[in-house]
Amino acid sequence: MDITLLDKVILFPLIFLAGFVDSIAGGGGLISLPAYLFIGLPSHYALATNKLSSSIGTTISTLRYAKGKAIIFEIGIFSVVFSFLGSFLGARLALILSDNILKVVLAILIPLAAVFIMFRKPIKYKEQRISHIKKIVFSSLIGFIIGMYDGFFGPGTGTFLIILYVSILSLDHVKASGTAKIVNLASNISALITFIIGGKVFFSIGLPAAFFGIAGNWVGSGLALKNGSKIIKPIMIIVLILLFIKILSDIIF
Repeated sequence: MDITLLDKVILFPLIFLAGFVDSIAGGGGLISLPAYLFIGLPSHYALATNKLSSSIGTTISTLRYAKGKAIIFEIGIFSVVFSFLGSFLGARLALILSDNILKVVLAILIPLAAVFIMFRKPIKYKEQRISHIKKIVFSSLIGFIIGMYDGFFGPGTGTFLIILYVSILSLDHVKASGTAKIVNLASNISALITFIIGGKVFFSIGLPAAFFGIAGNWVGSGLALKNGSKIIKPIMIIVLILLFIKILSDIIF
């Protein structure tokens, strides 16, 4: 399909906003994925192209956490391996579904993920000892399940990983975030490879969009807004409502 100049004018600022939101409050994928759907990309191409731009952003974030020694490899390595496998299966499932069915599924998942991420209560860190065997089992299960979710859909993956690492594996929030990044990177790469093989990645729009996402992350991190999440949530709600109305209109009409 042809991407017009108007499409780019609409898309790139939304991808920038997604990166900006993600750097402050998380959940940027809830804007970037609907943005691709908004400009008319078929569901498979929207998922695949969004995975391309998000993979680049996640790579940079992962390197930052690795430099700060915030990644727990004892847990991360097992999650990485199984998230890679789970993401492959999730992406394959997405490719099997027809575009119409996938569009309906996305129209259901997007608002559900948005409500959960924007209105969830903060989780409290509680230190507890966990045996080595339990760490292996739980980190593997977490990686596989969330990896499959990421391959099939994606938005909120990092948030879900952090919640599970803090609540089940007793990691503090910084180490949970760092470990989640490397696992998210693995699932992103797995899904991206699967979508590339399936011929669904729109490189001509995904690569420039990725740079706008990176710029949004950089600006958001640099501002370090006080009460940033309180400012971001109303913006996310407005943008999501507008994008969701457009997606529903495409499905109905």
